[in-house]
Amino acid sequence: MKDYKDIKTFDELIEKEHGSIGSDSRNEYEEHAQMFIVSEMLKIARKEANMTQEQLAEKAGTKKSYISKIENAKGNIQLSTLIRIFEKGLNRRIGLTFL
Repeated sequence: MKDYKDIKTFDELIEKEHGSIGSDSRNEYEEHAQMFIVSEMLKIARKEANMTQEQLAEKAGTKKSYISKIENAKGNIQLSTLIRIFEKGLNRRIGLTFL
């Protein structure tokens, strides 16, 4: 069992659990965390637009199964398709930040 008594910040907890920035474990954690964020953003935007996954897929020119996969944070997403889903399907702009 890991010792958490000296942990004072969320960053320290993440480092203890997943390793330092740049490690394979940390990179995998960060990738899953980002995928979860994207999935939640898509679900919220779709629900705000009062659309089903099928309606969104049709409007964005993709398949319902692809929308479902994104919303469930499964598999890889092509950036061009994600942009098309938000911009064509939901009439929303998407921005990227690289750190």
